[in-house]
Order: sequence, then C-alpha cells, then structure tokens
Amino acid sequence: RSFSESHYFKFQVIDVDYVALKAVVSLADPYLCDSPVSTFTLECMQELLELKEQRLPLQELWVVFDDSGVFDQTALAIEHVRFFYQNIWRSWDEEEEDEYDYFVRCVEPRLRLHYDILENRVPSGLIVDYRNLLSQCEASYRKFLNLRSSLSNCSSDSEQENIPMVEGLKLYSEIEQLKQKLKLIENPLLRYVFCYQKNCNVQAKGVRPNGQKVTHVVACTMMTGLLWSLLRDRLCQEPSKEAIEIQFHGDPLSAINACYEGDTVIVCPGHYVVHGTFSIADSIELEGYGLPDDIVIEKRGKGDIFVDCTGTDIKISSIKFVQHDAVEGILIIHHGKTTLENCVLQCETTGVTVRTSAELLMKNSDLCGAKGAGIEIYPGSKCTLSDNGIPHCKEGILIKMSTYEHYDISKISMVNNVIHNNEGYGIILVKPTIFFDLQESVQDETEENNALKIQTSEEASAAERVELDKLIQCATGKMELYARSDLSEQVEDNCEIVNYLVAASTQKGQMKKKRLSELGIMQADDNLMSQEMFVSIVGNQFKWNGKGSFGTFLF
Repeated sequence: RSFSESHYFKFQVIDVDYVALKAVVSLADPYLCDSPVSTFTLECMQELLELKEQRLPLQELWVVFDDSGVFDQTALAIEHVRFFYQNIWRSWDEEEEDEYDYFVRCVEPRLRLHYDILENRVPSGLIVDYRNLLSQCEASYRKFLNLRSSLSNCSSDSEQENIPMVEGLKLYSEIEQLKQKLKLIENPLLRYVFCYQKNCNVQAKGVRPNGQKVTHVVACTMMTGLLWSLLRDRLCQEPSKEAIEIQFHGDPLSAINACYEGDTVIVCPGHYVVHGTFSIADSIELEGYGLPDDIVIEKRGKGDIFVDCTGTDIKISSIKFVQHDAVEGILIIHHGKTTLENCVLQCETTGVTVRTSAELLMKNSDLCGAKGAGIEIYPGSKCTLSDNGIPHCKEGILIKMSTYEHYDISKISMVNNVIHNNEGYGIILVKPTIFFDLQESVQDETEENNALKIQTSEEASAAERVELDKLIQCATGKMELYARSDLSEQVEDNCEIVNYLVAASTQKGQMKKKRLSELGIMQADDNLMSQEMFVSIVGNQFKWNGKGSFGTFLF
C-alpha cells in the first residue's frame, strides 16, 4: 500500500531501485482505493504513476498484513528506511566532511534525542524549538542550493550579479549557525545549558482593582488554635486600622493563581500534592507557617517546571519542595528578583536556574538530588548565596558564559555555603572554545603563509589571507554584508564568488574547526575563583566532590 495525501492505494512491487531508494510499482488487480475523495479513478492513478515513472519512494510504502509471514523482513526493511529518513537523515549531511564516520557524527546523537523525546526526558518547549530550528535550516538550505545552482552557470561580471552572491553568503552563514544550534540540542550534555530559553507567557495581574492586598491561607484542615495564632502573628507584623482580607484555599496552586501584586500566601503545616506549575508573575510572598519539613509541597505527574518566577520581587520562605517525574528543573527565574529563605528543594533534574538579567538571593536553604547542576547561573544575571547546603547533585553550581549573544558578566556572591558530595565539581564554569579555536587556526594558516612568502609575491599572500578571513568569518556567523562598491573592490569578478559558494561546504575541513562531538573537555581549574564574576567569596566549604572543588568545561 502507498500513502499519499491521506489516500491509500494497493500496488504490486515489481522491482527496487536501491540507489534511488524507490520501488518500481504497478496497480494491483483488482484496483483498490481507500480515499474520501471519489474523483480518484483507475485512470487518474495510472496517469499519476506515469508522471512518477512508475516509481514511489520506499518510505511511502506499507506492507499489507499477511498471515504467511513472507513479507515480514520486507516490512521491517521498509520501516527502517522510513524511520531513517524521517528522524535521522538531513539533506545537508552529504556536505559534512570530517574524519568521523556518519554514525558517530549524526546517527547516534539524533537517535538518542529521538528516544529521549519518546520517553518524556526532553521539555516540550525544547522539542518545539528543535523542530522550528530544523524547519528553518531545511528551508534555508533549499534556498541556498537553488541560489548556488543558479550562480554556478554565471558568466557575467555585472555589478547586479553581486546581490544574489551576497545573499548566498548570508544564507550559508545562517545555515552554519542553525546547524550548530541543532547539534547543541542533540547533545544531551549541552542541550539544557545552552539551548533552552523557555519564555513564560504568564502575564502579571498588577494591583487589585480596589487596591486591597489579600492574605491567602492554605490549609488542609485548621484548628482554632492555629487560626488564632496565625491571625495574631499577622496583626503583629502589619498593625493597621484597616481590616485584613483573608481568603482560604485547600491547595497552594489555587492560592497562587488568585494572587495579585503585593499579596501574601501563607501555607499551613501539611503535605500538599500538586499537578501543575506555580507560575508567579506578580511580586508576592509565599511563606510556610512553621518548619520546612512540616510544610511539604510535592509535584507529581510528568510535566515541565515546578516553580516559574517572572515577578519583580518574589519571596519564598520555610517550604519544602519535592519534585517527581521531572523533565525540567525545580525553579526557574526568568527575570526580576526571587528570594529563597529557609527552604528545602528536593530535585530530580536541574535545581534552580537563574536566567539572563534575573536575580537570585538564596539563604539558609538546602538543595539536593539534581541530576544536572544544583544551581545554573546564566550570563548577565546576579546571584547571592548565603549559608546554603548543596549536596548530592551532578554538579554543585554551574556558571554559563555566553555562546552567541553578548551579555554582561554575571555577578556572584557566596558566603558560608557548604557544597559537598556532588558527583562532579563543586563549581564548574562552562565556556565556549569554538571561536577561539577558529582564531587559532587562522593564526596557524597565517604562519604557513609567512613561511612561503619567499616563494610567493606579496599580492598573492594578501589575496590568500583575504580569502581565508572571509571563510572563517562566514563559518562563525560573522560575515558582514559588503556594499556593492566594496564587492567590486574585494572581488575581481563574480565567478570567484560563484566558485566560493559552490566549494564552500567542501572547504570546511581546511579550517580545522572542532566538531561538537570532539568538544566537551572538562578539566580542574583551581584558579576559577579568581574570575571577575565573583564579587564576594567568604567562608565557603567544598567537601567530597567527585572531581574536585572547581572545574572548567570547554565546549
């Protein structure tokens, strides 16, 4: 059977073109058509097959169920072909040239990502990002192939031909950046750290229309003594002649969803189970009435983030958060300031993530159990850690430096923290080496050119350096668009650019560019604490971390 545009037709396979991966078919007798559209007649199908030269791609064929088992191996082979072209193969793979085979370079990481998605180990937002990037890259690559094909027949030296050539250079640069981002997502060690920039769509409500601030009380059951004690404490904290409005809730999620700017949520002792995300977009206070071990909020069910903070000034205190079946971390601060005080965070993936331009103040709290980093700090953020414990994580604290974007350096203060019994490093700094290695390659090539200067003229050496600089700039995504007048000065004729576009993909091996599978060099770094991002470092202890106290991850 063949599937095309939601229509099923029964064919007989006569032969197989193994090179083109197409089957030579003919309509089965009797003619069978499973289609909601009655206009597909036998004559229409015969005409369509003639246009396709009686050939159909193998991935469009399904074997009809047969009790004999004769076609079992055929069906399995077709399913393998279909799976490969739907989930593994990329049209630009043929242009990738390096010393590693195709399986190591492409099949293994893409296959791992496919099964991570099937087993719900990848956040839904990251899946959407990956598929969007893949669609963008495929569209850009098709445009690039069409443009390269049209320019390969170019023989004109007119200035008007420079416009599509510059577009080709821009497309090539765009494709290289998209391909690198795809590889980052396919790498399980790097996909969360560098790729996933989840944006919270929850909008802040602002101040309540009547201007009143409300205290939300969450309790499973409440004795009168606890109620009197709670009211007495609130009156002592906020002595006012105005009446205090109190709303009661049975679970903390409904209380947070009912909050406006300036509200307070008080969670009474109890064990609360939630199945949603705490999306906090307003400046509120979430506090437990008692010790953290007595106020437990447990998240069950597969989902994304546990606590999502975007408010300007959020305060969370005296609560124990327990996360199960997680795909993302336990708390993300997108922007604004979030204060954690006297809390316990029992994680399963990453712990607390401080995004760019966000601020975290964490004190007297414990964070444990993260399969990734206990705390991830992004560039341009601010993080103050005081009297905390961070044990039993993959890495204690992960500090990310910028890859593509340019942000201010993070500002980190650490006072009297104990970071111990982590599998990797206590603190690890992650920074890129891709562009640095490319620059080194340029220097190596320049030295070789200088060694040959005696045998070549100065004009030829200058032309080689210009061509090499263009190639490096294009590969790193920093190729500038030249004006028409500049093109006429830097390129003698259009055919040189045409040749460059045609051969660009085959020249990448000459740049000595490191592939992502070669990256990920981790090393101890005793000088890490001298980095300028650390504003204050006082009284911290690093004990029994598997790889040491400080390390650097080069990718």
